[in-house]
Amino acid sequence: MTDTFPDRLSVDPDSPHYNEELLSRDIGIRFEGKEKTNVEEYCISEGWIRVAAGAAKDRFGKPLTIKLKGKVEPYFKDKPAG
Repeated sequence: MTDTFPDRLSVDPDSPHYNEELLSRDIGIRFEGKEKTNVEEYCISEGWIRVAAGAAKDRFGKPLTIKLKGKVEPYFKDKPAG
């Protein structure tokens, strides 16, 4: 597996930007220089993340999200196998 991140990644299995193989590794997100642990989706080129808005759910049971704009830096917390 490569150690490069896609431009956009989501943790929602219904999203076209979901990548189970990549998400199986321990991924961290730095947003504006601070570690974020509640990121639902990110886009590097557009500079945004989506985070859950509290415990609120939509009518399908998925968390409501808020889009925050700023510098996005994904990284692997684990070491690559090999």
